Amino acid sequence: MPQLPDLLRTETWHPLIVHFPIVLLLVSTAFKLLFIIDKRETWDLGGSLLLYAGTMAAWLAVYTGSLADAVVVRDLCDPVVLETHENMAYLLSTLFTVASVLDILWRFIPKLKIVAIQVIIVMVMVSGSAVLSYTGHLGASLVYQQAAGVYIPSDTCEEFVK
Repeated sequence: MPQLPDLLRTETWHPLIVHFPIVLLLVSTAFKLLFIIDKRETWDLGGSLLLYAGTMAAWLAVYTGSLADAVVVRDLCDPVVLETHENMAYLLSTLFTVASVLDILWRFIPKLKIVAIQVIIVMVMVSGSAVLSYTGHLGASLVYQQAAGVYIPSDTCEEFVK
């Protein structure tokens, strides 16, 4: 009788982590856009905190994705999708890192407290969100079209019977 694999194997760490930066970074971008329109400090501070947490989570997702890469690449029909997904993940993490650094500088260096810097930060974040959306699309393609990291049960599903 086939045995069900452990749920916490290395290639499953990535999908456990990756949803955090997706939500944190998209919501942080929305908050920063609202700040430009509304000028409430709550939007700015909330957006910054979510940006910092999301950026750290993005790099953690890149790391766990690299771990998963070593396991799933052998079973893919089109590994180019995985390579593009990985490159886009590095790009989006870098974009949000740039936005984070600029945001910290804007927040703590009085000379930089100008609207133009805040607009640049938001433009970088919107660009990062676009790359994030495409990266997520590639990740979904890997899972749902190529079954990357997915366990395929036997025809009889006998491994689920106890």
